[in-house]
Amino acid sequence: VQLQASGGGLVQPGGSLRLSCAASGFTLDDYAIGWFRQAPGKEREGVSCIGATDGRTYYAESVKGRFTISRDNAKNTMYLQMNNLKPEDTAVYYCAALRYGTIWLCLDYDMNYRSEGTQVTVSS
Repeated sequence: VQLQASGGGLVQPGGSLRLSCAASGFTLDDYAIGWFRQAPGKEREGVSCIGATDGRTYYAESVKGRFTISRDNAKNTMYLQMNNLKPEDTAVYYCAALRYGTIWLCLDYDMNYRSEGTQVTVSS
């Protein structure tokens, strides 16, 4: 049972990246899913989450209008499309899941599974 995050890299300010998170050993259908990040010397942050059943979404204020979270249950995968990236978006990003959870996943970090991180660096 695991989550595998991928898609990080080095991008210039204003660029885009799409992170993917594939689940194996369980299905994401009944899970709230989310993306988190942590930069050196900073607190971890819930970036974006989707509730398990209600489809509600949450975005941190710092990424609203730039990031989009989505899920493809057929592929058992979640995504984070990141546009207009800024240097302050530089961090290690990881994905997480909570069975029957809500968007509160992004705020209380109560998760069943989480992935290893993928580095996102925004720099010219």
